[in-house]
Amino acid sequence: MRRIARLPGLLAVLALAPAARAQTISLALPLACTPGRTCFVQHYVDHDPSSGARDHACGPRTYDGHDGTDFRLTTRPEAARGPGTVLAAADGRVLRTRNDAPDVSVRETGRGAVAGVECGNGLVIAHADGDETQYCHLAKGSLRVRPGDRVAAGQPLGQVGLSGATEFPHLHFTLRRNGRTIDPFAPGLAAGSCTAAASLDGSLWNEAARRALAYRAGTVLNAGFAPGPVTMEAVEGEAVGAVPRDPDALVAWIRAIGLDTGDVQRLSLAGPDGRVIAEREEPALARPRAQSLLFAGRKRPAGGWPPGTYAATFAVRRGGADALTHRFTLTLP
Repeated sequence: MRRIARLPGLLAVLALAPAARAQTISLALPLACTPGRTCFVQHYVDHDPSSGARDHACGPRTYDGHDGTDFRLTTRPEAARGPGTVLAAADGRVLRTRNDAPDVSVRETGRGAVAGVECGNGLVIAHADGDETQYCHLAKGSLRVRPGDRVAAGQPLGQVGLSGATEFPHLHFTLRRNGRTIDPFAPGLAAGSCTAAASLDGSLWNEAARRALAYRAGTVLNAGFAPGPVTMEAVEGEAVGAVPRDPDALVAWIRAIGLDTGDVQRLSLAGPDGRVIAEREEPALARPRAQSLLFAGRKRPAGGWPPGTYAATFAVRRGGADALTHRFTLTLP
């Protein structure tokens, strides 16, 4: 998803507004999820005025022209449950809504099918002092409000879906001030600049949201074990097969997001005795990668699987050091 059309179809101009006045709005988390557990920031606002892309922390967690914050759910079924409930980020009045766009990935329809309706189902809320918030990619028929309704911060608005220009379930959240895009993570940054400090002290998020939204230079979205090869579609749909008592194969899998150029991913699987029975290392990434699925495993040995705990260890090497590590286990009887 690039620039998101403002309902009902006017393209938004990606122009980051400087802090010209006191930052009065205070934003609550716009999803009923737990950041770092049931939802993650997939993309931030793009601060690079050229054809390149960089987020407010000078990192790669964005892409050219991206004008909002993407809050991603771990799977499609999770988007339909409690964590996928979209909430008003601040008190205000509903200006515009759309509630009839189909929930279909653009991988299936092509981007031409959503031209002019890139936001999909969603709404725009007006706040004080010329501020507006926009909420995109909601599920068809899920909106609970109408134009003219007054809403309070934290009030449920609808449910995350797969409408508009999206390939995965997420909320695209945009803040505008007098028609210009504001990055709620760094509203005071000069146009075209970024800061490696990535502090939230000057952000527009309220205290509770600040504690939950610390910048992550890559993170694990989900991980587990399977009795055979794993696909991205199965992971996204929570359709990875359960591991039986004596599987034909044992496969550890992990999905990470927000990887950077040069990152090297490695996944190993060790048996109950601590010896590595399977491992996989990927070549260094030639460019940033929004998401990556890695798995490693082996077929059942001739004598069957020794009982005990099998441990998988995932690491991302960046600049000669581990930038991300994750360990997960499975016990076979």
